[in-house]
Amino acid sequence: MGTDPRVGLTPEQIARLLEGREDDPFATLGVHPAGKGGFTACVLLPEAVGVTAHRLDGKAVGALDRIDPAGLFFGKLSIRKRQPLRYHATYADGGEYGLIDPYSFGPVLGPMDDHYFAEGSHARLFDKMGAHVITHEGVEGTHFAVWAPNARRVSVVGDFNRWDGRRGAMRRRRDSGVWEIFLPEVGVGSTYKFEIVGPDGVVLPLKADPFAFQSELRPATASIVAAVPDHVWGDERHRAHWQKADARREPISIYEVHAGSWQRDDAGNFLTWDALANRLIPYVVGMGFTHIEFLPISEFPYDPSWGYQTTGLYAPTARFGDPEGFARFVDGAHRAGIGVILDWVPAHFPTDAHGLARFDGTALYEHADPRKGFHPDWNTAIYNFGRREVAQYLANNALFWAERYHVDGLRVDAVASMLYLDYSRKEGEWIPNQHGGRENVEAVEFLQQMNKALYGAQPGIMTIAEESTSWPKVSHPVHEGGLGFGFKWNMGFMHDTLRYLARDPVHRAHHHDDITFGLLYAFTENFVLALSHDEVVHGKSSLLHKMAGDDWQKFATLRAYYAMMWGYPGKKLLFMGQEFAQREEWSEERALDWHLLDHKPHQGVQLLVGDLNRLYRSHPALHARDCEAEGFEWVLVDGAADSVFAWVRRAPGAPPVVVISHFTPQLRDGYRMRLPSGGRWREIMNSDALDYGGSGAGNMGIVIADEEGWANVTIPPFGTLMLELDY
Repeated sequence: MGTDPRVGLTPEQIARLLEGREDDPFATLGVHPAGKGGFTACVLLPEAVGVTAHRLDGKAVGALDRIDPAGLFFGKLSIRKRQPLRYHATYADGGEYGLIDPYSFGPVLGPMDDHYFAEGSHARLFDKMGAHVITHEGVEGTHFAVWAPNARRVSVVGDFNRWDGRRGAMRRRRDSGVWEIFLPEVGVGSTYKFEIVGPDGVVLPLKADPFAFQSELRPATASIVAAVPDHVWGDERHRAHWQKADARREPISIYEVHAGSWQRDDAGNFLTWDALANRLIPYVVGMGFTHIEFLPISEFPYDPSWGYQTTGLYAPTARFGDPEGFARFVDGAHRAGIGVILDWVPAHFPTDAHGLARFDGTALYEHADPRKGFHPDWNTAIYNFGRREVAQYLANNALFWAERYHVDGLRVDAVASMLYLDYSRKEGEWIPNQHGGRENVEAVEFLQQMNKALYGAQPGIMTIAEESTSWPKVSHPVHEGGLGFGFKWNMGFMHDTLRYLARDPVHRAHHHDDITFGLLYAFTENFVLALSHDEVVHGKSSLLHKMAGDDWQKFATLRAYYAMMWGYPGKKLLFMGQEFAQREEWSEERALDWHLLDHKPHQGVQLLVGDLNRLYRSHPALHARDCEAEGFEWVLVDGAADSVFAWVRRAPGAPPVVVISHFTPQLRDGYRMRLPSGGRWREIMNSDALDYGGSGAGNMGIVIADEEGWANVTIPPFGTLMLELDY
């Protein structure tokens, strides 16, 4: 097969260019030296009939010949050095088109990027991968980079090149498997995807950018070139506080929110980030919570997944506006003293065609073997945590949210599914580790490295594990053999206490240990007591309707339960709507039932929760030793016959607080119990107060204990009291 004397290319090379099979377009397209110091240019512009080349200052430097009717042009240039060129193309219909040749630019990434990427130690991938608006070799445009090591060809396509993969074929960096290209004059707001030819030569469905910083609103799935972040932050005071604080000893009361259904606008549409900021932040401040935790807000395709099947880990979902809007929300929350925690999903990802599944035609981000790479519960793919590039992709994402958007914490979803190879699998459906065990050693190492990197780079951050088993040391430091999380959800507290309160009061005396058992392990981890969204969906009913009894008993029991929980050791989390006793199950399809606040029982629960948050924050005994056994002691553990529980909470330098909870309909007037010391004990909380919708039974604000601590206490029906020693 001969070489075309006009361009030095064989017919096969020309055919590969025209058919989009060329894996090294920079070897043929662009500006190249010719003999005796001259230069030539080669450009593919389908349907063009004429092309002239110009320097960027506008001076013409050569007319190119059309060497193939499909639109391949070649010609000699009157230039003395290699430089970017602008082509002016004409078309048969008289149309004209101009572009700066992307193949006349050198690479943006360097050998150290290749080295750190291949090593799995690159801590700034979000500065390199994805789409970045930059000035390169004196020209403004966008640099694109994507990892696809097994692809034959990768092209970036969009409106800027008519979604034609032949015109945006990228440079392959063979040491790392990363493909890159600088596209001049492509700017903010441009939509794009990657066209990838797999190792078998098959063109895959167009793929969204794994590092996209902005995405189209579903059902559209293209990535968007995002603006360089220019938000001016004003949250220095908030961040400085948490950077110096020991989170275990701080009051942390979390309001868990699904941003799409907390409230809607008058037309029933999602609120924008700015509208959410105007409504949600003042509400959370008024209710006394310290943090907002959002169900996942990374881009995801399917609303009923609630964001837990994400396709765009680096992009705030377009449902609520642009990324800058999310930055404004976080900044506004911080200026009001409220932290922001995100649910984060590194356990699995959906298999949508535009996502990560078989990204370059191979099992790249996931395990190839479905026994390790497919999740039967959710029909999703499981990340290959043992692959360096995948682990650093996820770890970089954690760093990204903390740095780019100043988030205060990540609640890591489905940690148990990551830790166990046999999670939700029958015998024969999973592969043991190298030691023959069921522990996912690769996932353990990933979680440890992620936590080390995040805590090392972002003082003040917190990570919270949703881990539902008895895996040891989840919230212990990595150097002590732990996973390195700051906190762990206490799933046992939630299951045990809700089971107890669902029983008829007459039977509760026989199940006293549903409440007491949790205190046996309460200090083995740094726990968050979570009454989350998972408990109020899919036929589980709302928290109000989980309580036994008639309507009055349900409200009274729920109030007593909340007050007990706020007096129980551990940080607090409550899902939206439960603070005013939402009656119906939560649904992502509609806003909460705010009209219920027209009724006094619901007003009473809301008032109680706000008062509990303020008590919790203002009384160190209730929060400063949430995670340490020295801050807890039983006052009455054997009150099963009366369904009464009592304990004392302590903190150095603060008055102790006794918590007394009672879960029967009887009024226990003059109940004899021994308090930790004699003296006056002020009643600082009574869940049965008239203001909360209760019966008003209580102690007129004071309980007097004799020198040995013995006192007669009036305990309301279905009531929780808090008594503080009055020094």
